[in-house]
Amino acid sequence: MEDGDWVLLRRVAEKDLWNPTIGDGDESSKPLKVTFGGPAKHWTDAIPIGNGRLGAMVWGGVASESLNLNEDTLWTGIPGNYTDPKAPEALSVVRKLVDSGKYVEATEESVKLTGNSSDVYQLLGDIKLEFDDSHLKYAEKTYRRVLDLDTATVKVSYSVGDVEFTREHFASNPDQVIVTKISGSKPGSLSFTVTLDSKLHHHSQVNGINQILMQGSCPGHRIRPKLTENDNPKGIQFSTVLDLQISDSGGTIHVLDDKMLKVEGCDWAVLLLVASTSFDGPFTKPLDSKKDPTSESISTLKSIKKLSYSDLYARHLDDYQNLFHRVSLQLSKSSKSMYRDGHVERGHNASPVFDTYLKGSEDDTVSTAERVKSFKTDEDPALVELLFQFGRYLLISCSRPGTQAANLQGIWNKDIEPPWDCAPHLNINLQMNYWPSLPCNLQECQEPLFDYTSSLSVNGTKTAKVNYEASGWVVHQITDLWAKTSPDRGQAVWAIWPMGGAWLCTHLWEHYSYTMDKDFLRNRAYPLLEGCASFLLDWLIEGPGGYLETNPSTSPEHMFIAPDGKPASVSYSSTMDMSIIKEIFSDIVSAAEVLGKNEDALIERVRKAQPRLLPTKIARDGSIMEWALNFQDPEVHHRHISQLFGLYPGHTITVEKTPDLCKAADNTLYKRGEDGPGWSTTWKTACWARLRNSEHAYRMVKHLFDLVDPDHEGNFEGGLYSNLFTAHPPFQIDANFGFSAAVAEMLVQSTIKDLYLLPALPRDKWVSGCVKGLKARGGVTVNICWKEGDLHEVGLWSKEHNSLKRLHYRGTTVMANICNGNENDHENEKELFNLRHASLRNAIERIFDIFKSRFTIFKSVPPFPFKTQVEIVLACVALHNFLRKECRSDEFPIEEESASSSSSPIVKEELEELILQTQEQQREEANAMRLSISDYMWRERDIRLWEDY
Repeated sequence: MEDGDWVLLRRVAEKDLWNPTIGDGDESSKPLKVTFGGPAKHWTDAIPIGNGRLGAMVWGGVASESLNLNEDTLWTGIPGNYTDPKAPEALSVVRKLVDSGKYVEATEESVKLTGNSSDVYQLLGDIKLEFDDSHLKYAEKTYRRVLDLDTATVKVSYSVGDVEFTREHFASNPDQVIVTKISGSKPGSLSFTVTLDSKLHHHSQVNGINQILMQGSCPGHRIRPKLTENDNPKGIQFSTVLDLQISDSGGTIHVLDDKMLKVEGCDWAVLLLVASTSFDGPFTKPLDSKKDPTSESISTLKSIKKLSYSDLYARHLDDYQNLFHRVSLQLSKSSKSMYRDGHVERGHNASPVFDTYLKGSEDDTVSTAERVKSFKTDEDPALVELLFQFGRYLLISCSRPGTQAANLQGIWNKDIEPPWDCAPHLNINLQMNYWPSLPCNLQECQEPLFDYTSSLSVNGTKTAKVNYEASGWVVHQITDLWAKTSPDRGQAVWAIWPMGGAWLCTHLWEHYSYTMDKDFLRNRAYPLLEGCASFLLDWLIEGPGGYLETNPSTSPEHMFIAPDGKPASVSYSSTMDMSIIKEIFSDIVSAAEVLGKNEDALIERVRKAQPRLLPTKIARDGSIMEWALNFQDPEVHHRHISQLFGLYPGHTITVEKTPDLCKAADNTLYKRGEDGPGWSTTWKTACWARLRNSEHAYRMVKHLFDLVDPDHEGNFEGGLYSNLFTAHPPFQIDANFGFSAAVAEMLVQSTIKDLYLLPALPRDKWVSGCVKGLKARGGVTVNICWKEGDLHEVGLWSKEHNSLKRLHYRGTTVMANICNGNENDHENEKELFNLRHASLRNAIERIFDIFKSRFTIFKSVPPFPFKTQVEIVLACVALHNFLRKECRSDEFPIEEESASSSSSPIVKEELEELILQTQEQQREEANAMRLSISDYMWRERDIRLWEDY
């Protein structure tokens, strides 16, 4: 204890379990804070906080403040019937039309297979604070509004005269409460009024002398019908309680109009907001719910009544940091702006904003919006770190065990009729929400997705049986709180897509492959995979060529030009259909092997079906075909890249096993272009990373850093709002999560047996850095540091089991034994040493091969042993140094063959490591290579290797 207060002893963060020898002491110079220089003008300027279930947006107004509130079960509607007895007849007609090549007619007829729209996510209401008129005269230069990702806390501060006012906001998961503390620096300086309000039907009143109770309901229909109250089904009920506590040393609370509290003359005030709804699961009508949201809210409040603000904050911090502190990322710019001798050396592209930020001033004078604006020129890697960690922050804040799955906006919403209803979309968006959960070490945050998938499988079994006369379960493109599984209303191009449930099921095997949790695989994943595979087997039909086909089939949201020159969307066996089916069949066969179910009848059926699935085709232009036939594409820059599912997030297209398809995937990405919504940008980033193309992966990273003007967001495609929410536009949260996953993919890739280190590292942009705490398949925690663009140290461990991993780095492979329980960089020192050594040997050999191709003197002599190659390269390095230092010459007499000798892509790639070049950019690259070689040569722990040679 210290001065009568408890001292909180925090658990060791997972990211701190491994300490590299080069250190990462510059971590404190790059605070993980989203900063603003003034109050929010638009909703996308406000700051999101959340505890998984409850969310708020903090505007930071001075004289008048609002906190927009959300609760994740507040939706319109009631459980629905997601079956259509007329569907089998319509399906038969559509299939015959497709078989006859009448794709336009099939598209039109498919409307008969569509269903009703999803229900709509609602907002809870607002906390409204009004301060006296003196706050209108605040000193603007003193205003700060900051989200600290390290503590998941928002702080607003400003001065009025000689009084500094501060507000702190956080959303506690362990105590299920949103907490606000308001204080003034002088005794008795704080006065304000507080109310609760909502756009939904509601009633609010003061409860006692220091609480406000607000009760209300959602409409029982998607759009509030013009019917009598008796005709409108009862929707979800909600209750919110706001508790107000003020300092003991002075101040009073008054009740105004029986629904407002007025505080006068206190030192500080604490607001506690709790909320509950009558939602009792997706299969229970609100009318039949036994839950009483008012009594639940009051009970929650009573349970925390004896906890002080410090207690609440400490409990919140311990819970949040246990998740957030598992991963750290530090990136450093090119050598032109690296820290040297304790000073920052500014690169020629650095901006004044970047210079100001590097000073590390504690007052956060540079807003995050300004940093986003300047990214195109300064390419500040600290902003990449911030957006990466912001994605992790958002996932922790909107998806926790026991909550609903994150919807199209996470949990944050300001509208009665939000864009796309905030409904989970299963043709990319919901899945992308959970891409970072495993590699970014937040596996618990994915639990709501599995709960939701289980609910979908219940309704989906009925849809499969009635609509398609099939076994198993099915889900289509759009769903909602009530686990809707039928096709959406509208055009076939988006509504007719029965692959949503199958895509979700790929997350089940991925969860096992990362955690190696057999109990999860046996009890939770496998039953869902069985039902999914069973439906797919029944859905597949034999086509004319003997292949198993899907019919009808669409490529999500993308039309094609039919042979008759008219637009259509329905055909057979789209590439995405087949890619997802291949993935599911591979997953369930692998799961069966782990669980000893190889002889099950279902697995036998799957194995027989696998070789009969239509293979992925390459079009005449070298790209991957999106449909089974080479239809004309009317929109080559379409936002979806569905035909690349097998590359990412799938695993049927890989650099090692399918190089031709990878080349076609490369061509496909070029053809699609860079523009698109935020989620499309991050999907492309991940695809380029899987192709190990660091240059294009980074181009897509950079592409996302485009500040969106909310007043003219229609002029933008993708980009970021000032609060770092990603834009479609409008706001969709999926790209925030996709970005974090894509950055992780650039740094680490894996299978259960293989680990690829820095596979898509943009070495000229993030020359040095450290990432700690990422997860790899096989249950391995990965920590990597690199220096001057090359691997420096690796720390690996597994908590649950021992395993043998193949480590891959720049064309070199070594075996490493990953031991149970602790980091084992010391035990694996030999393997790591060999990896670095072998990688260096490969580099020397590649350099020497280029010498041989460009210098006549090397062409007429027999092959050199490796030791001689090293000596020649070192001699060239010495000559290079001498000419640069002593003669100060920028011209080198190079006897070259014709330019064609270096025109192939392979040679162009190797030129990055060429030492002797004359052009300015090539000289810089050569110098970086020289430094890298010298670093390897004389690093103390590598000297013995060189002596051996």
